[in-house]
Amino acid sequence: MKKLIYFLSLTCFFGFSQNQVNVEESSVKWTGTQLSGKSHYGTLSFKSADLSFSEDKLVGGNFIVDMTSLSVDDLTGKGKTSLEGHLKADDFFSVNDFNFSELKLNNVAMVSQNEYSATGNLTIKGYTHEAKVSFYTKEGSKNMMAKLVFDRSKYDVRYGSGSFFENLGDKLILDDIELEVTLVIM
Repeated sequence: MKKLIYFLSLTCFFGFSQNQVNVEESSVKWTGTQLSGKSHYGTLSFKSADLSFSEDKLVGGNFIVDMTSLSVDDLTGKGKTSLEGHLKADDFFSVNDFNFSELKLNNVAMVSQNEYSATGNLTIKGYTHEAKVSFYTKEGSKNMMAKLVFDRSKYDVRYGSGSFFENLGDKLILDDIELEVTLVIM
């Protein structure tokens, strides 16, 4: 019986692996857009990021983003500083109270040899909702790219949102925030 348990443990260990992501070389690019078509974009950094594989197929992952790293990359000088402060304030992401956001993958399905579709729990500002994520790799690369669009209104990110305010005209900021992620696998 002990030999059987040992064999099953080894089989599970070698059939399932955890791959750590190089958080310093990986990146998260965010884009927010107004109704007028004007947009802003920037970056966020990971605190930690792990991917789980079984027989070389993605089966799960856990990602923690450092919200204090929020940067605006399409502006410079005073405009950049002002927008970064505004996005970190309470009417956007309340970074003083919520330093981290997290995504835990629950269900991953292989779409093709280099593409996966996943769902998971995304937590921002203490609110958790299901999120859909697309992962893909380029031929010959072990690094992964991911795309995620989330509805900020579900996470109480109110500023300029048509979900909370009326008559905003072209000052309305769309609720969908797009994330483009590059994961560098160690």
